[in-house]
Amino acid sequence: MTGNASLRAAETGGTGFSGYQKFVVAVLAFLQFTIVLDFMLLAPLGAMVIPALNITPAQFGDVVSAYAFAAGVSGILAAGFADRFDRKKLLLVFYAGFMVGTLFCALAHTYLALLLARMVTGLFAGVVGAASMAIVTDLFPLSMRGRVMGFIQSAFAASTVLGLPLSLALSSRWGWNAPFFLIVTVCALVSGTIFGRLRPVNAHLALRPDKHPLHHLLHTLTTRSYLIGFVTTAMLTMGGFLLMPYSTLFVVHNVGIPIDQLSLVYLITGTVSAIMGPLIGRASDKFGKFRVFAFGCAVTIVMVLIYTRMSNVAFWTLVTVSALLQIGIFSRMISSSALMSALPTPSDRGAYMSVSSSLQQMSGGLAAMLGGLVVKQLADGRLLHFDVLGDVLVCTTLLSFVLMYFVQRKVAGSSAIPSQGLEGKVGQKP
Repeated sequence: MTGNASLRAAETGGTGFSGYQKFVVAVLAFLQFTIVLDFMLLAPLGAMVIPALNITPAQFGDVVSAYAFAAGVSGILAAGFADRFDRKKLLLVFYAGFMVGTLFCALAHTYLALLLARMVTGLFAGVVGAASMAIVTDLFPLSMRGRVMGFIQSAFAASTVLGLPLSLALSSRWGWNAPFFLIVTVCALVSGTIFGRLRPVNAHLALRPDKHPLHHLLHTLTTRSYLIGFVTTAMLTMGGFLLMPYSTLFVVHNVGIPIDQLSLVYLITGTVSAIMGPLIGRASDKFGKFRVFAFGCAVTIVMVLIYTRMSNVAFWTLVTVSALLQIGIFSRMISSSALMSALPTPSDRGAYMSVSSSLQQMSGGLAAMLGGLVVKQLADGRLLHFDVLGDVLVCTTLLSFVLMYFVQRKVAGSSAIPSQGLEGKVGQKP
């Protein structure tokens, strides 16, 4: 009971952001926007890319999966080195690599060129996300991280509401390569801003004894409290990716929504997510991250059971259910990211975030593959067993809730939050 009280006390004392902290949140949100948009963009471009490069759907699937596989591998490979450098420098180096990979995508005109370009992009993107999350954990106390995660996670919604429609419009006018040139341009602006205004994030270097990279990786992979966080991350990601790849087919052929209304569905639900993200983050800081996570699990379970069993419903019924489901998912994502950020010590944050990022990619790919083994498409386009995927998602949600309870107990039981003594020092001007 004492531990729970101390956690609540630590979580409810949040203060306002300073001017520099607002800058950090904004620039990392823009960075996340470019990463998410690059990841999401290729799938809807399939109808243009396949005939343009004269490739098969199976080859296109290889191109899409190459990114996730490369990102998963790079997270593990980089974990041993992630805490040995200034986080700002690490972020800039890998973001530059991501930008080069995206440029190669824009210039690709053959299957092999595009496949290699996506591998390069994924190799660097996996570490960029981990480095940015480590920076957030270094610069913001736990009592503020819910709000920070809320703004940064809203990049997912912004990429749907703003990025995808704009990118698809550019591709329709100038070809499928055009959106990648747009991403490169935004990346150049973001990286220039980071280089010029982000202060060094290197206080963790003084807290860590010099370890061999392999030893550092093994230490991160074998620390018991970290393992709980890794398994929780895998469960959360697998649940999300079970439905995502097949939701469009389900909405069109099972729910009965015309394909020309899909963009409006995504626009409305994306807008709701973008608005709710910061509000959910603020709620997790005010009421407790585990409580908001529990709320998100409850909403997710109810709405998934409804969503996966819908058939021939009205447009606004679908929109309402989808928006409520997004609120449940975002409540889980934001609160869990903020709470699990308190698990690693300052000297292990880069490695922990790198492994966690790798697990997200691999778990998402595994979930999409398992989903493909469960669902079956009939000749008229309808999907069978989509409700089974929903039931599996409910099980992973319940398991993630149990795991997050132990994460919360671990954080509450600590005599001091690991980041204390580091925030306020990292990134300060000498």
